[in-house]
Amino acid sequence: MTTAAESSRLSPSGIIKTGPRGLANPLSEFAALMHTIRDAGLLRRRKRFYGITFAVITTAMVAAWFGFALLHDTWYLLLIAAALGILFTQYAFITHEFAHRQVFASGKANDFSGRIMADLVVGISYSWWMSKHTRHHSNPNTVDKDPDVETDFIIFQEQEARGLTGISRLLAKKQGYLFFPVLLLEGINLHRHAFLTVFSKGKVDKRALEIVLLTVRNVAYVTVLFTFMPLGMAFAFLGVQLAIFGLYMGASFAPNHIGMPILPRDSKVDFLRRQVLTSRNIKGGHVMNHFMGGLNYQIEHHLFPSMPRPHLRRAGEITREYCESRGIEYTSVGLGSAYAAVVRYLNEVGRSTDPFDCPAAGRTGYAGIS
Repeated sequence: MTTAAESSRLSPSGIIKTGPRGLANPLSEFAALMHTIRDAGLLRRRKRFYGITFAVITTAMVAAWFGFALLHDTWYLLLIAAALGILFTQYAFITHEFAHRQVFASGKANDFSGRIMADLVVGISYSWWMSKHTRHHSNPNTVDKDPDVETDFIIFQEQEARGLTGISRLLAKKQGYLFFPVLLLEGINLHRHAFLTVFSKGKVDKRALEIVLLTVRNVAYVTVLFTFMPLGMAFAFLGVQLAIFGLYMGASFAPNHIGMPILPRDSKVDFLRRQVLTSRNIKGGHVMNHFMGGLNYQIEHHLFPSMPRPHLRRAGEITREYCESRGIEYTSVGLGSAYAAVVRYLNEVGRSTDPFDCPAAGRTGYAGIS
């Protein structure tokens, strides 16, 4: 049996390097793990859990709007705005689980519920999310295939950073430190993508329905704020809510893959290793599982995307033991360590704008998986 160093060596830049794997049939490895998971009953739906979770979040949402009415015309309303940012993110977590068929056995029931939750409650496009997230799950951290590692304001790949000049170059070198402050704008970005998607020329599933739902939700929400609050306070309320929503969403998704190995476009690696080696779990048990909406068990979520949130912890124990027995590196760290790794990785990528200033410039080795 090969060791972890032989089967999944990592270059300093985070690219998985070629190495002898010595495994006769990698596909059968995942099949064996799936068999164990299925026999343990970990793929069974947990509708009661989601019913209770939804009820708790909705109760808190109703309480928040009562607080909105009671604190009318006082700056304490900004606390309500922060609470709404958190609650909308919790609804987004459930939307994510609808999208992965975790709640109902029926695909139609999950899609209908997910679209209502995304467009009418959270105010983002379900179609946009499904398209982007499906591509991510198929090829996590893969160059030119995973939209989550494409260059935006933040640069995730060294080759994309090289050649930058002027202010872009200066910002890239410190992008790790800028990453979390920039997330304060992610809420606006998510709403912007929603409307760009539904009014785009490309194919959008149930476009008319999404346009109606998004319009009703966002227009009604903004109308309530600007009708019952002074102009300046309404802008402040909206700004705080969107900032908390964007930060919470981004900070929940960021530690899952950033700083983990990047796969070349033409890499050939079996499903089990592709998902495990590019993902990072976050320690913290049940509290973290609720705080991050199950995203803390990112490895298991990628291996078994339809698995309900309550089963992820047990699946994690089984998967970790299975990977260790086969020399497959399984990453699980605390949230602070994960955030530190994200900042460190992004800064290293940013410093590659100058080959003489790049910490990885003098290191050897790059090869795609063959």
